[in-house]
Amino acid sequence: MICRMAEKASVLHIVDFGILYGFQWPILIQHLSNRLGGPPKLRITGIEIPQRGFRPTERIEETGRRLANYCERFNVPFEYNTIAAQNWEKIQIEDIKINSNEMIAVNTLFRFENLLDETAEADCPRNAVLKLIRKMNPDIFVHSISNGCYNSPFFVTRFREALFHLSAIFDMFENTLGSEEPARLMFEREIYGPEAVNAVACEGSARVQRPETYKQWQIRMIRAGFKPLPLDRELMKTFRDKLKAWYHKDFVIDEDNHWMLQGWKGRILYASSCWLPTQES
Repeated sequence: MICRMAEKASVLHIVDFGILYGFQWPILIQHLSNRLGGPPKLRITGIEIPQRGFRPTERIEETGRRLANYCERFNVPFEYNTIAAQNWEKIQIEDIKINSNEMIAVNTLFRFENLLDETAEADCPRNAVLKLIRKMNPDIFVHSISNGCYNSPFFVTRFREALFHLSAIFDMFENTLGSEEPARLMFEREIYGPEAVNAVACEGSARVQRPETYKQWQIRMIRAGFKPLPLDRELMKTFRDKLKAWYHKDFVIDEDNHWMLQGWKGRILYASSCWLPTQES
C-alpha cells in the first residue's frame, strides 16, 4: 500500500515505530527502484528502544547502514534518521524532522502492544503515541497488531487468553515445522517463550506484553482521529491465491471492517490495516 501511495511522490518519508533490523523494507526498495520515471528519495526515521550498555544506538545504526547499502545497490537515494527512545510517548514531532515536500508513511509491526495502556498509567502512552502520529498528518499509517485478549489486569482471565493465543501459535509450529527445526527453536526460545512468561508472570510496568484485539484498536484509532482505508481488492485476491496454492490448509486469511486478518484453524492471531487522518472541521 505504501508503494502504491508513493507512485507520484518525489520524497517518501517512512516513520517506522520499532524498525528493529529493517527486514521489512528491502522489498519496498526494490519496487521503488523500478518505478516509472525513477525512484523517489527515500527517507526513513527508525524508532527503536535503546540497547543496554555503552552503545545504546548500535543496532539501530547498523540497521541504517544495512538499508543504505541496499538502496545504493538499487540506485534509490536514501537518508536515515535514528531515534532511540525508551518511552515513545515522549518523542516530539520536531524529532521526526518532517519536510513540507514529502509523502509521509507511518508504520508499526506488532510493537504497539508493548506500550502501556490505561490499566497501567492514567496518561496512556498508547494514546499519546497515536496523538503524535496524528500531528504528523501522514498520508498513510500502516498498523499491524497481534490480535490477543491477554491484557487483562486479572490474572485468571489473562492466563486463559494467553493460553488460547499461544497454544494456537505452537500448534501451528507443530504442524508446519519439524521439532528440531532451527527456525522453530529460535522463535520458541527468543520470542514466544519470553512472551508467555511476561504475560503471565509479570505485573505493572514490568508486563510489556499487552495486546488488544483489532476491534479494540479500531475504537482507539477512530478516537485518535483516524479513519480506515479500504483494503485493496487486488492485493487481497493475490494473498488468498498464494495461501491456497502454497500454504497449509489450516492457515486463514480473512477481512473484517477494513482489517486483513491472519490466523490458524479459525483463531485470528494477527491483523493489519491502513489508516488516514480525519479532516479537522
